[in-house]
Amino acid sequence: MSNRFSRLISKVQLLPKRIQPYVLTKFFCSKVKFAGTSGIDIRSIAHDRVEIKLANRKKVQNHIGGIHAVAAAVLAESATGIVFGMNVSDSCLPLLKSMRIDYQRRMQGSLTAIAKLSEQQRQQINEVEKGAIIIPVEITDESGQQPICCQMEWAWVLKKR
Repeated sequence: MSNRFSRLISKVQLLPKRIQPYVLTKFFCSKVKFAGTSGIDIRSIAHDRVEIKLANRKKVQNHIGGIHAVAAAVLAESATGIVFGMNVSDSCLPLLKSMRIDYQRRMQGSLTAIAKLSEQQRQQINEVEKGAIIIPVEITDESGQQPICCQMEWAWVLKKR
């Protein structure tokens, strides 16, 4: 399935590989202002997988010098929202329905989020006018471990005419 967002991403992917992350990040953050505030860095986008990073910088740190819990939630929402947005029809409105985040331990350094959609999920988004799916996102820190476990439920409904 091709929508306006995925067609734009396809054009960006024609640019030299070294500048694609910068252009993808600038584009996304111009549309989703709060994600831009956090300083996320989009590394790769495909219809079934998105990878983004969040550096442990002063503006996103908590009182003990790690990435703040809410900044980590923005990272998870952004990753799942992008992969969902690559697949939802232009005639539909994507909506975050719920988020579940379980904090396991203190985050160490920067975070990387990888959100994936299965072929079955992609098919459901394309074939059903209104629905919801749960998108898991794997977030790892610089230790290589998962300090938090997340899943976001995204819904879609037809836009009002």
